[in-house]
Amino acid sequence: MIKPRLKPSRRLPDPLAARDLDTESKILDAARRVFTRRGTTGARVQEIAAEAGVNQALVHYYFRSKAHLAERVFYEAAGRLLQAMGSLADPTATLEQLVERFVHGYIETVRQTPFIPGYVLAETTQHPERLATLMQRGMGAVPGEMAAVARARIEQLIATNVAAGRMRPTSPRQLLVNIMALVAFPFVARPILDAVLTAEGQSFDAFLDERRRELPGFILNALRP
Repeated sequence: MIKPRLKPSRRLPDPLAARDLDTESKILDAARRVFTRRGTTGARVQEIAAEAGVNQALVHYYFRSKAHLAERVFYEAAGRLLQAMGSLADPTATLEQLVERFVHGYIETVRQTPFIPGYVLAETTQHPERLATLMQRGMGAVPGEMAAVARARIEQLIATNVAAGRMRPTSPRQLLVNIMALVAFPFVARPILDAVLTAEGQSFDAFLDERRRELPGFILNALRP
């Protein structure tokens, strides 16, 4: 007797896998908030678990220890920041393009994860080896080497523009620090800015849109002779 052919069964999504991914995401989000408030030294697994709405055993199940979870959060945060900074070493861009790309890239990156500047600053102060490890893993360079490449490129562009009479002489180091300070300050000082902006009836996002448009021109105008 010929057996009837059975239609292949449709593979249904695994609801447990979806819950697992959701739990991991909740723990990471909670860790970002707790580490930002406390730093990794002051943070406790119990607080992270409570913030995520899970028990401590699940935090250890997904991330083994607070140290592993802290490294995961730090590498994600610093990695986004380094991607925004990578444009400074572009050997083909003009000075105007480098300034605009960096300002736009930094603001758009950090506005999605506004805890990054303060958190990375605090963590690299307490654990400077993490930044070196991150750059070696993700970019194939140590911090000093990458900074040297960016500085050499900026120095070359400054020399070319000064010789052409398009800008005044300035230190590459000072220029880099000035640009980084101008883009990072609104995020670091957000609690103060939020109070001022709320009083003026403006949102922080609207302020960032305005800054994204105006800051490259402000920086470049300050360099003109």
